[in-house]
Amino acid sequence: QVQLVESGGGLVQPGGSLRLSCTASGSIVTIFDMNWYRQAPGKQRELVATITSGASTNYADSVKGRFTISRDNAKNTVYLQMNSLKPEDTAVYLCYADIRWARGRGAYWGQGTQVTVSS
Repeated sequence: QVQLVESGGGLVQPGGSLRLSCTASGSIVTIFDMNWYRQAPGKQRELVATITSGASTNYADSVKGRFTISRDNAKNTVYLQMNSLKPEDTAVYLCYADIRWARGRGAYWGQGTQVTVSS
């Protein structure tokens, strides 16, 4: 099976920074698109950023210029560097990836990591 595990969340003041990580494990052959979503209480899940296997990136308008997505294919890991954080960035951040593994291909979610931006 495949597992995605996020880390790096926490409490930060407005204007601060955090770096999230998400590592995939299992009998992985190839990881295609890797994505960060977020979900705030009472709101729909929102796509924050995407990085393709070729390292092309795309961002939600609300985070452009503040967040940077990157990946380390050797470590099966995707990162989200978040700068100039705002209270409205408070949410559970979830990793989502399209993965080919030893027994097939599927899309997988991590369990999420909480980010709270507050003074």
